[in-house]
Amino acid sequence: MPFLKRLKIDNNGYDKKVFPFNIPAIQDGVELEFTENVTFFVGENGSGKSTILEAIADICGFNLSGGSKNHNYEFYKTESNLSSAMKLSWYPSKVTQGFFMRAESFFNFATYVDKLIEDDARLAHAYGGKSLHKQSHGESFLSLFKNRFEKGIYILDEPEAALSPQRQLSFLLIIHELEKSGKAQFLIATHSPILLSYPNSTIFSLDDDHIKRIDYKETEHYKLTKQFLDSPERYYRNLFNNDG
Repeated sequence: MPFLKRLKIDNNGYDKKVFPFNIPAIQDGVELEFTENVTFFVGENGSGKSTILEAIADICGFNLSGGSKNHNYEFYKTESNLSSAMKLSWYPSKVTQGFFMRAESFFNFATYVDKLIEDDARLAHAYGGKSLHKQSHGESFLSLFKNRFEKGIYILDEPEAALSPQRQLSFLLIIHELEKSGKAQFLIATHSPILLSYPNSTIFSLDDDHIKRIDYKETEHYKLTKQFLDSPERYYRNLFNNDG
């Protein structure tokens, strides 16, 4: 069963005209229950999914540029103050082991790891045996997942950004092996219909000015992808109908 059981955001006392409390899905408060070890957050850009994950990572004590509680480096601050209005309920106790990964700042994390390896070459084995910068983007992502993910809560913001469809399937296998052991919980913001297909997962959508639980085939990601693959020509006619 998941370590993190519930999430509540109480906006009382906060200005709902100011970010992040002006985000429609957050504006009226939030209450979520986590019943599975794998939970996805979906929604258009700006819907608040990344902001919510960042606030959870903040409460866990993870580096908000990417990393665990033990990764001490700083880059441009992006975090909001949403964590001050958020309450998390854990069982049996709060988990501080794990990792926060945001695809947009992975380069900074890889640079930080290189500096650690320069000081102690023995640390390289924890990241696939060589510099993350000397691997392809997709290889470096999977090296991190395979070698650093073991026990804890893993908060991932668009991990598919560097992964081909085949590597996304490899990532699903990593998730499966970890979560079936009962030692790992995943909270993932994604646009990938491949990742969203993970069996027995929970999907929360932030698209309708509130957060609701939906089934995989109800997601826009599934419906649009399927419709496009079934008939791309129909989409091209609509997209390009103004061409002279």
